[in-house]
Amino acid sequence: MSEQLRFDGKVVIITGAGNGLGKSHALLFGARGAKVVVNDLGGGAHGDGKSSAAADKVVEEIKALGGEAVANYNSVEDGDKIVQTALDAFGTVDIVVNNAGILRDVSFQKMTLDDWNLIYRVHLNGAFRVTHAAWPIMRDKGYGRIIMTTSAAGIYGNFGQANYTAAKLGLVGLANTLAIEGRNKNVHVNTIAPIAASRLTETVLPPEILQHLKPEYVSPLVGWLCSEECKETGGLFEVGAGTVNKLRWERTRGHGFRVNTTISPEDYEAKWAKICDFTDAEHPETIAASMSSVLDNVNNPKRGGNQFIDLDLAMSQPPVEVETSYDERDLSLYALGVGAGANPLDSSELRLIHERGDKFYPLPTYGVMPALNGFMKLMQEGKQPPGMNVGFDRVLHGEQYTEIKRPLPPHAKLKHKSKMRDAYDKGKDAIGIIDVHSYDETGEEVAYNEITFFLRGAGGWGGDRGPSGDVNVPPQREPDAVIEEKIGDAQALLYRLSGDWNPLHVDPEFARNFGFDRPILHGLCTFGYVGRHVIKAFCDNDPRRFKSIKVRFAKSVYPGETLVTRMWKESDLRIVFETKVKERDEVVIKNAAVELYEQIPLAKPKAKAVAAAGAVAVQPAKLISADVFAAIGSYIAQNPGVVEQAKTLFQFQLSEPDSQWVVDMKNGKGDVRQGTVDKPDATLDASDENFLAMCTGAADAQKLFFAGKLKIAGNMMAAAKLEFLKKMDPKLAEDAMKARLAAGGGAAPAVAAVSVPAQPTGPVSADVFSAIGAYVAQNPKLVEQAKTLFQFKLSEPDSDWVVDLKNDTGSVRSGLVDKPDATLTATEENFIAMCTGAADAQKLFFAGKLKIAGNMMAASKLEFLKSMDPKLVEAATRARLASGGAAPATAPAAAATASKAGKASEIFAALTERLGKTKKAEAAGAVLQFNVSNPEAHWIVDFKSAPPKVEQGSANGGAAAVFGIADEDLVALAKGETKAQDLFQRGKLRVDGDVRFAQKLSFLDSLI
Repeated sequence: MSEQLRFDGKVVIITGAGNGLGKSHALLFGARGAKVVVNDLGGGAHGDGKSSAAADKVVEEIKALGGEAVANYNSVEDGDKIVQTALDAFGTVDIVVNNAGILRDVSFQKMTLDDWNLIYRVHLNGAFRVTHAAWPIMRDKGYGRIIMTTSAAGIYGNFGQANYTAAKLGLVGLANTLAIEGRNKNVHVNTIAPIAASRLTETVLPPEILQHLKPEYVSPLVGWLCSEECKETGGLFEVGAGTVNKLRWERTRGHGFRVNTTISPEDYEAKWAKICDFTDAEHPETIAASMSSVLDNVNNPKRGGNQFIDLDLAMSQPPVEVETSYDERDLSLYALGVGAGANPLDSSELRLIHERGDKFYPLPTYGVMPALNGFMKLMQEGKQPPGMNVGFDRVLHGEQYTEIKRPLPPHAKLKHKSKMRDAYDKGKDAIGIIDVHSYDETGEEVAYNEITFFLRGAGGWGGDRGPSGDVNVPPQREPDAVIEEKIGDAQALLYRLSGDWNPLHVDPEFARNFGFDRPILHGLCTFGYVGRHVIKAFCDNDPRRFKSIKVRFAKSVYPGETLVTRMWKESDLRIVFETKVKERDEVVIKNAAVELYEQIPLAKPKAKAVAAAGAVAVQPAKLISADVFAAIGSYIAQNPGVVEQAKTLFQFQLSEPDSQWVVDMKNGKGDVRQGTVDKPDATLDASDENFLAMCTGAADAQKLFFAGKLKIAGNMMAAAKLEFLKKMDPKLAEDAMKARLAAGGGAAPAVAAVSVPAQPTGPVSADVFSAIGAYVAQNPKLVEQAKTLFQFKLSEPDSDWVVDLKNDTGSVRSGLVDKPDATLTATEENFIAMCTGAADAQKLFFAGKLKIAGNMMAASKLEFLKSMDPKLVEAATRARLASGGAAPATAPAAAATASKAGKASEIFAALTERLGKTKKAEAAGAVLQFNVSNPEAHWIVDFKSAPPKVEQGSANGGAAAVFGIADEDLVALAKGETKAQDLFQRGKLRVDGDVRFAQKLSFLDSLI
């Protein structure tokens, strides 16, 4: 215990000190040697009346304690008179506690000018008058402590207290400024927001709460803040019932718009989620800090953007990573897709296609495909590079640069890191450039791609227009080589199999909606053709010296047209070229060049395997969290009773390093595994180090919790059920560590190694249902005999199974079915006993251990179980144990999942109600057809009729657009969980007809 803080010789003024908090403050200071001026007007809680009795009584109590005190009966509006009392009695002032206050609660609608003014005069003006009179005294002597008293209502607002809250928050602002002005003169100013039993709270809070809100819990904080030892100033503290918290301002990182440009309300709408996102909040402490974001936006101008492109977000985010792989078949298919092998007798082209030949050389232009496929994969998942928010309807491939670091291997697993490098504002439209670096499994870069997109309608933010002028311009002379090649009529259909599934290149209706009379060829297909032309003309169809290619896509190409590539050799290592379509005499590839390597580059030498093994060996031979969880698993297996006692599902979230673990002491016989669970009863967060310290007894869990080093979410009381850890034999963890070290020299054990307890060697329900499935498959006549759909609901552990002896040839599967003929309920133990002959079904039924709902007579049709060969169950058990002991998720004879009811009817019923309330025509004059699948349903939304009409059925060719969508995706659309654009890009929304109506599906938003 530190030495008691004293106030000997200090002169303290406390306003409103006749009762409650003020009285408690006065008694504390008086008991610790201070000379106290007890100010109290003696009025009521609403500012009426006046009496000297309250102040006099407190003075007497202080004197009885051996202290010095005088009374003052002035209103705080006469602050100079209160301070003069201190000067007359004690000669100076050291501490001022502004505590006086009254209430005039009334709703703002009914508030009078007197209600407003009286509260302002007592709280804010009164604190000002007292402090202003004491201020010069404190500054001159170089010492002072001032306390302002605000309230939670002032900080957060409260109904019926507009006058009170305004004045109370005004005190916070006053204190903040005085803290700044007084800092250099050793005058500290702090603010408290107390909650305590007083005249102002006794009419608001119930007695059982008030008894814990003693003023004596607040005064110690005031004493500390007013002591010489305390250096705090400008602080704001909530205090009451033994708790104290410091408050600070918090704000989001927000969004900075580009300066010197026009900002619209729609710009704020587009960025509102980011503006309000507190995920990475900051805490300004001064006005200078509060202006930092503004000054940063001015001094470091934002690159800008709009709802389609956010350059600043793109520049600030790390690259997006995605993994892909390819093999010889992919390379051969690509080569055919870009026209190789048109002459099957040309052996030099055969090397680009025949992966089993003596020489097989991947086309280097394939180097863009893994990156593109990764990008398309992200789009299917609804993801885009940070800073981009565009769909296929806006994107055209503008330019492409591909660099091959060494000849592509015939097969590889690649990791791609993509990032938007830049974007240029072309007025109405925009250009975006994405960099993609591709690495093999050793970390060596094998390819680099620079993809330039032309983004229709995405410009106009006032950004840089980018470089202008042509590059790679052909010389004014005849070309050194010319290759003419006709494109196959079905070439786009073949090329798309390499991964570019944009419907613009295959769907005639889609193409027409975008202004083309038929599907156009992929730009990258043309890219492959012209790259192949250069290789054929200058490399004798040996692509290994090919370094890079850069092209600009000038015009679209149609399947069936003829490409004419004219090439100029600038040097031995550089060829400039351009490509025309012969039939139209139009340049389709321009500003193009290929660079060659002087020598074929080789792959970098890989590190020796011995060195890698050595790296593993240096892992420290010490206990890690995986050892502890393995030990917990062993302990639960040895002590199954702890599961029954705990009945709790725990989630552990460890950090440094990160790992997640589940300790399931709720379901079945217990389980420990690595990973996460959806709805744990309690989640414990700690660093790996603190978790180990807690489990080994080196640290106390309670101390870790109160130190903020162990966080518990969910049922905090459930955490107490981990007490068994103290009883766990430390040898279990030591044994787990030894086993780990023996198995891998320090590596953490695999998840399976800690999944516990061990599965029983005897049959489990999954084995029995697997055997039933096999038996049904061997005896198809059972279905004709039984004609019954059975539902089994087992417990301890819970599982659900369907035995379908009614449909098709019969099936057995895990799960539920909507309308079973008979439902049988039992524990797993009794079910297995019944099926293996260890228990009689009839006795179980009459003992209440087997329950049958539905057609009880149908249950008799399970008699075949008696004639089922027990070896089927034994075989299923052996198979399960051989595979690692885990029960199969479904029986081997599992069939399709049970049919489910769709939500389409509910959604279109809600749409009918919405359209009846609004006159807004989302798709005026159009009939839209919705073909819903899984389950199947057909709906028409007719915006031609007035009012719009919704009905079930098909439009029979009369729809402007037909949408194909799964029921679950329709639900996500109606809930606002996704957008039509996202579903379309991921191939989950098919649009036939006028694709523009896909942009008008907002009428489905938030229907359910």
